[in-house]
Amino acid sequence: MTTLRKLGRPTDQRKAMLRNLVTSLLRTGKIETTVTRAKETKRMADKMITLAKRGDLHARRQVLAYVYDEDVVKKLFDEIGPKYQDRNGGYTRVLKVGPRRGDGAEMAILELV
Repeated sequence: MTTLRKLGRPTDQRKAMLRNLVTSLLRTGKIETTVTRAKETKRMADKMITLAKRGDLHARRQVLAYVYDEDVVKKLFDEIGPKYQDRNGGYTRVLKVGPRRGDGAEMAILELV
C-alpha cells in the first residue's frame, strides 16, 4: 500500500484540493503547482484516465464521483481516454521549474503527455 501525502491540510480540504487540481488538469491539460501536490495529483489523474480508457457506464460514474465538472468528464471520455488507448500508464509528466518567489517552495508543471 502506498502512503498518501498529507500536504499540511485536514482530510476534507486535502481531498477537495486534489479533486480541484485533477479537474483543472483534465480541463486545460497543464497546471503549475508545488512538486508534492503535482505528484499526488498525477496519481489520481492517471487513475481517472485509466477509467476513461475503459469507457463503460460504471467507469463514467466512478469518474463523476471524483471530478467536479460534467463537461470535463465528457471531454475525458470523448477525447482524452481514446487518445491514450494504446498507452499503458504514464499519461502525465511532472517538470520541475524551480523555487517559488514568495516562500521558496519547489514548483512544477504537471501536464498531459
